[in-house]
Amino acid sequence: MKILKFGGTSLGSVAHIKQAATIISKTENCIVVCSAVAGATDYLENLEWAWLKKNRSDITSILKKLKNRFESLCYELMKGHSSFTICYAKLNDTFEKMEARLNFQYNVSDGKWLMAQGEFLTSFLISQYLAAQTIHNILLDAFDFMSKDADGKPSRDHIKQKICALPHYSGRGIYVTQGYICLSHQGLPDNLGRGGSDYTATLLGAALNVSIVEIWTDIDGLHNNDPRYVDHTYPVDRLSYNEASELAYFGAKILHPLCVQPVAEKNIPMLLKCTMQPQKDGTFIHSSAEGVVIKAIAAKDNITIIRIKSADMFNAYGFLSRIFKVFEQYQTSIDVITTSEVAVAVTIDNNSYIEDIVNDLQEMAYVEVIPLQTILCVVGDALKISQKQTAVVLDALQGIKLNMISYGGSKNNLSIVVPLSQKKEALQRLQKKMFTKNKRFFSLLHKN
Repeated sequence: MKILKFGGTSLGSVAHIKQAATIISKTENCIVVCSAVAGATDYLENLEWAWLKKNRSDITSILKKLKNRFESLCYELMKGHSSFTICYAKLNDTFEKMEARLNFQYNVSDGKWLMAQGEFLTSFLISQYLAAQTIHNILLDAFDFMSKDADGKPSRDHIKQKICALPHYSGRGIYVTQGYICLSHQGLPDNLGRGGSDYTATLLGAALNVSIVEIWTDIDGLHNNDPRYVDHTYPVDRLSYNEASELAYFGAKILHPLCVQPVAEKNIPMLLKCTMQPQKDGTFIHSSAEGVVIKAIAAKDNITIIRIKSADMFNAYGFLSRIFKVFEQYQTSIDVITTSEVAVAVTIDNNSYIEDIVNDLQEMAYVEVIPLQTILCVVGDALKISQKQTAVVLDALQGIKLNMISYGGSKNNLSIVVPLSQKKEALQRLQKKMFTKNKRFFSLLHKN
């Protein structure tokens, strides 16, 4: 059994859906995890916001645009097939239910139900199109097996138990289901967060102990740098689980930050591929890295540095714990930390409670806030073996303002915080200095 996950852009047009169907048809036993078609989640987020604000004109306008989006796909995919009427009726029924619910007072649970409709409609269309192409498949409802526990984390034991108990699941054949969506521990509609379809795929993969999880997107693998800012990037052939996790967390958009852990624990490989260029190798993720190299660079934007300084920190027990309790109190996670005898600096990517955090910290220390920063994350197994690579990285960034440097917390990661305004220049400098055409610069450096 395999897991094949298709992202929204991979299902965002008739041509892409047809290509996805061709890929699916070549696999005998698989579960196909569908994101909502490109643009649908944006429409639904705007619709939820209009509902919350009781803006009826916006609700009507957005609902009409979203319905037109799915009707157009349905017509182009299913015209001439006997099941066209069934598909069209399903779309109308779903939008009638959405419109009816939008007439009631907004609540969080109904908002989560609304957000799930993009995945439900997309997976239904995919299943119907596959059937129309004589590719037998069974549509599964993710609400029947995907759920969170009381701590808000997906319950893998529950996933395996529930999906294996489904009367129409045998572990053989082609199944289609929804990514992203789940139930809360109270049995109410919930989700795994934006981009959570990757997480659905690897949670299912781990629960069912599949042979591989394939993530199909609109690019040919995880690139060694951000192609939006840097020319001549290339897909990395192989990554270790640790390297992939670091890159996903620090800004590589192709992967959800949490999705690597489930398959890593079961030693299940992942393959990142391009839907429209399936002949390309993509990026293979497994337990061990290939060679002693720096693999890639990722960047995480809109970071805020908080510097806390106090003479009371010197030789003081418990001072750091007091600081971290402030962030815990406001449920704000920390990315990068640097410390000295009398100061600590941290970065956060969520400023929702920044004023409260600063006010509490100022009761115990001097506090400086530096907004609009970027974390540059240089990833590769080479970093745990040699300091030569680190020296090259820092040399490449001469003239760039380095506000924080974190090295040693991870064996695979060198993190450097720079002003957001210098991000593009920093990425381009690192690309020029570190990655040569033969991609073997750091292997040779290590040998020398």
